[in-house]
Amino acid sequence: MEFLRPGGWAEALELRAAFPEALPIQGGTDVMVELNFDKGRPAALLDLNPCAELRRIEEIDGRVRVGAGVPYVQIIRELGTRVPGLAQAARTVGSPQIRNRGSVGGNLGAASPAGDSHPALLAANAVIEVTSAARGSRMIPIDDFYVWVKKNALEPDELIRAIWLEPDSGPQYFSKVGTRNAMVIAVCSFAIALHPRTRTAGTGIGSCGPTPLRARAAEDFLARELPWADPVPLTETIAREFGALVAAAAKPIDDVRGTADYRTHALSVMARRTLSWAWNDLAAQRRAA
Repeated sequence: MEFLRPGGWAEALELRAAFPEALPIQGGTDVMVELNFDKGRPAALLDLNPCAELRRIEEIDGRVRVGAGVPYVQIIRELGTRVPGLAQAARTVGSPQIRNRGSVGGNLGAASPAGDSHPALLAANAVIEVTSAARGSRMIPIDDFYVWVKKNALEPDELIRAIWLEPDSGPQYFSKVGTRNAMVIAVCSFAIALHPRTRTAGTGIGSCGPTPLRARAAEDFLARELPWADPVPLTETIAREFGALVAAAAKPIDDVRGTADYRTHALSVMARRTLSWAWNDLAAQRRAA
């Protein structure tokens, strides 16, 4: 297996174009597991660790730009108040060692439906910046990024450069069900983001379909039915209908981690709970103001 080590980002893009079969690696928390279990051996590995540009968090024109190589521990430390849903998801990833090495860029590159960051990125309406040496950069809305199981919208000569996010305008929450609290692949996961300025909501579903999913009907329901102008206590009727609509959006299967029926039930419960937490936070913010 060939190991390609560029001197920086520009050379990494050139190597990507010259060796499109090369597998990008940085933290290696997914790639090395696959190699160690002999689940696939790429023709080459493209080492992105020399690309310091990928390890920066910046604020540009009011938006947060997270480099593809920023480790989860930095997201937890620096984005807990600006993009709280993503920071909450990052806290559930693996062990401290994994959180020190793994990144959202790696999660996006692998495009596993069970990736912990995906629901939070969907709920927050993230945009993915990708780059090629020949064509430059382009922006891919998160809804267009996931193509199929472990397949994304990258062209063979492209690399993920950054994730763009709007700082939260309202509460965000992430919830995950697994066989234990840490170091576990999600049986299912869910994220919600309330956007009070636009009176809309974002959702994200993980580990319940061939790709990460949105619950569009559930989002439309909240936009219509939540009392945005006067956040009174959330009614049980709204919470239960929202949970049912989220569950209906899932496409779960039976596997070694859980049954389709269990996933559907768990999603409904997580949706109700996260909506209640988010709405209570928004109501408290309004009272404090």
